[in-house]
Amino acid sequence: MAAAILVAMKPLAPRKLPRMKRPSMLAAALLLWSVAYAADPPPLQEGLWEVRGRAVDSPSGRVTTFAYRLCRNHAFDAAMDAQIKNAQGCRTSFDDLGGGKFEAASSCNIGGRVIESKGTYTYESTTSTRSESHATYTPPFNGKSEETLVQEQRYLGDCPAGVNPGDRIMGDGKVQRYGQ
Repeated sequence: MAAAILVAMKPLAPRKLPRMKRPSMLAAALLLWSVAYAADPPPLQEGLWEVRGRAVDSPSGRVTTFAYRLCRNHAFDAAMDAQIKNAQGCRTSFDDLGGGKFEAASSCNIGGRVIESKGTYTYESTTSTRSESHATYTPPFNGKSEETLVQEQRYLGDCPAGVNPGDRIMGDGKVQRYGQ
């Protein structure tokens, strides 16, 4: 499901992210989501997933890493699919490269900023995925003109009691509730 990527990058609720992070996070989410949605890939295992990633900004060379656990089910993944399909200001092309590998290229205009991105998404199995993307920002966003993102996800097992689909468990153990 496309949610494999989007939920990894999608803000839980837009008001929770600092205002300056929204366009870059949205662009990455749109590209990565669209890559996964490209050719109706197989559904991912429902339950708790570990999400790890690394982003490199240019020209600063700043590296950002992230990791958290995500509770997902097919209904949540479908809701994320529907959300991205209705994203305004974006055009995306898709290609199924075979062997569980998909490619997408997107162009988004978000608040007058054009974000061009291209990426690949690989379903290693229904319990393991990997994605890579590259985006450019015109004009630059907070000094960033490019961003490269690599993300890996793997299935861990059942979601803990009280953790619902879409909820994230951060590194410090705090649960971020989806939509709140």
